[in-house]
Amino acid sequence: MDFRLDEEQQALRESVREFAREVVAPVIGEHYEQHTFPYEIVRQMGKMGLFGLPFAEEHGGMGGDYFALCLALEELARVDSSVAITLEAAVSLGAMPIYRFGTPEQKAQWLPKLLSGEALAGFGLTEPGTGSDAGGTRTRAVLDGDEWVINGSKAFITNSGTDITALVTVTAVTGTKPDGSKELSTIIVPSGTPGFTVAPGYSKVGWNASDTHELTFDDCRVPAANLLGERGRGFAQFLRILDEGRIAIAALAVGLAQGCVDESVKYAKERQAFGQPIGNYQAIQFKIADMEMKAHTARLAYYDAAARMLAGEPFKRQAAIAKLHASTIAVDNAREATQIHGGYGFMNEYPVARFWRDSKILEIGEGTSEVQRMIIARDLGM
Repeated sequence: MDFRLDEEQQALRESVREFAREVVAPVIGEHYEQHTFPYEIVRQMGKMGLFGLPFAEEHGGMGGDYFALCLALEELARVDSSVAITLEAAVSLGAMPIYRFGTPEQKAQWLPKLLSGEALAGFGLTEPGTGSDAGGTRTRAVLDGDEWVINGSKAFITNSGTDITALVTVTAVTGTKPDGSKELSTIIVPSGTPGFTVAPGYSKVGWNASDTHELTFDDCRVPAANLLGERGRGFAQFLRILDEGRIAIAALAVGLAQGCVDESVKYAKERQAFGQPIGNYQAIQFKIADMEMKAHTARLAYYDAAARMLAGEPFKRQAAIAKLHASTIAVDNAREATQIHGGYGFMNEYPVARFWRDSKILEIGEGTSEVQRMIIARDLGM
C-alpha cells in the first residue's frame, strides 16, 4: 500500500500550509486571547474551496474526497486548532449529514451556501446529561399535523451560534420502537426559528477562537419536511457521521502533534543554554525525535482509515484506532513541547501554549478515548 501523495494532493497540502502560515498564524493569537470568531479567515477558506472539498461538484463542491479534507485539516492544525475544528465541524458534522441523507430539496436549499463557506451548520447530538451515551437522548420531537414540535437541549455544539450559522441538525426521540427502545430521528432546525435559543458561548480551556454553545428547544416548531433521512434511522445516521468524523479528528490531532514538533525544532535551534543551543543536547534531541515518531505513526493510522473508507471497506475499527492514537500523541507532544520551551511554554505568546490548551479536548470530543476502546474491543468480538 502506497501512502505517498499524488501531485494534486501535494498541491492541496502546500496551498493550505502556506495559507495557515501566512494568513492564520499572524492573527489567530489575538482571536484566541479575545475569544473572537475569525470570520475573515473563514471567508478566505471559503474562497479557497475548503468547505466544499469532499463534495460533488453538482452540489457546489470541489469534487474531491474525504482524504483531501483530512490533509487540509492537518495543515491548518499545525498552526491553530480553532480554525481547523471550525472547518472539520462545518464539513463532517454540518454539511455531511445533509449531503448523505438529505432529500433533493434539502440539498438544493442548504448545500450551496454550506459548501461555499457562506454559511455554517452545527450537529446537535450531545446533551447536558448524556455525554457519551448518545442513546440516552432526552430531546423529543412530536409530530403535530405537518410540523415537528421539539423540546430539549444540546450541549457543546460547534458552529451553532455564529453570525453565519444557518441551521443545526438535531437528534431527537420521535417515538418508541416495537421492542420498546427509543426511536431516534434527525431534524433540521434553521437558525432563528422561534423556540430555538442559543446560549452565550462557553468559557473554554481551549479552542477559544471557535464557536461553541448550549442550545435549548422550547416548543420549537419546524416543518415535517425538515426530517433528515428516514424516521427512526437517526441513530444509524449519526454513527456513520461519527465514524467518518473520527478520521477527520485524527488528522486534526496529527496536525497539532506535528505543529508541536515544528515549534520545538525552531525553539531548540534558537534557545541558548550553557553556551550553546539547547538542540545540541541529547535530552532535547531525543524528546523531539520521539515526538516526530509519534506524529508519523499517527499520520499513517489516519491515512489507512481514510483509504479503507474511500475504498468502501469496513473502517469503523481503523477510524477508532486512528482517533485514539492521534489524540493520545497530540496530548503527549503538547506536553513535551511545553517542557522544551520551559517558562516560555507557559506564556500565551508562544504557539505551544495554545497547543497545550487545545490538545486535551481531542481525547474527549467526537467520542472519548474510552469510547474508542469500546469500539475497538467490540469489533474484535468482545
